[in-house]
Amino acid sequence: MTAHRSVSQLLDVPKGTNQCRRHADVSLRNFYLIMSVAGTVIPWAFFASFFASHGPNLPFFIANLFANGAAGGFSIDVMISIAVFWIWSFADAGKNHLRRWWLVIPAGFFVGLSLAMPLYFYLQAAARDKENPSAAPAGG
Repeated sequence: MTAHRSVSQLLDVPKGTNQCRRHADVSLRNFYLIMSVAGTVIPWAFFASFFASHGPNLPFFIANLFANGAAGGFSIDVMISIAVFWIWSFADAGKNHLRRWWLVIPAGFFVGLSLAMPLYFYLQAAARDKENPSAAPAGG
């Protein structure tokens, strides 16, 4: 058994049941879109609070990312993760001819991995639907 299974396999959709498979794919695409929005709004609620208190002082903001061991460890973990994600998404987008993959770069800089990753997965799902319009349900 392979470790990589499709949503249809995870949902135990019988082969040839395209309607259920399309519904699962659209649900996952919508999940990625919702998580992109949540991954933008939630971090920016924290960032807005910080900037409201301290103004747009970028050096102070960066210093606070490493204010103590816990914050520094978490911050560097996320920075390493976003760098790995950018490299992986570049390679994956090239292999799969995904257009607009580069949107994950400003998404990562201005929001973070919480937007960049679900955005990339949303772009992948939307590209699959565009390549195979008969697989995409009407109105989805």
